[in-house]
Amino acid sequence: MVELSETVGKSTKQQTRTMKPRLGCLSNKSDSYSDFTAFLPSEEGKAYRCVKLSTDEVIRWSESFEVLLSYKYGLAAFRAFLKTEFSDENIEFWMACEDYKKIKSPAKLVTKANKIYEEFIDVKAPREVNIDFQTRELTRQNLREPSPSTFSEVQGRVYSLMEKDSYPRFLRSKVYLDLLNQTQMRCQRRSV
Repeated sequence: MVELSETVGKSTKQQTRTMKPRLGCLSNKSDSYSDFTAFLPSEEGKAYRCVKLSTDEVIRWSESFEVLLSYKYGLAAFRAFLKTEFSDENIEFWMACEDYKKIKSPAKLVTKANKIYEEFIDVKAPREVNIDFQTRELTRQNLREPSPSTFSEVQGRVYSLMEKDSYPRFLRSKVYLDLLNQTQMRCQRRSV
């Protein structure tokens, strides 16, 4: 009996030691980062450091979610923010759907539709988006005859979720506010 409790005690301690580093990353929320370029791929991050964003452009991102997504660097900043919240599958799915709608070849539609479904929609998907059963089932049925509108319903739901939930948090985040402050300070230095 003593041996069993000692073994369980050791096992629990080992699990705790291995879990601490894993859980540590969860405490690194978006408000603990001062520079979102750290979350961009190295080439994109370098481009960001060289790009001179205007204060006007960064302010325009706050006009609406649609406006934010229409700007290359606004989209990249939002993606970086979502990575800090561990929810970047939403924007990645939305972008995959935008690319999907541009496909003209029926054969390519089928291939890409299945790939998107397996990556984002299927219950076993590695980057599963949060949708209800009915929407998932409708999308699965749409795969029988893929068209440019195969993912319209689910894309709309994910867009709405980001617009109502993630976008307001992005505008209050350190990522956005630091970027806005950096552009304003750069502008002030030029005028002095």
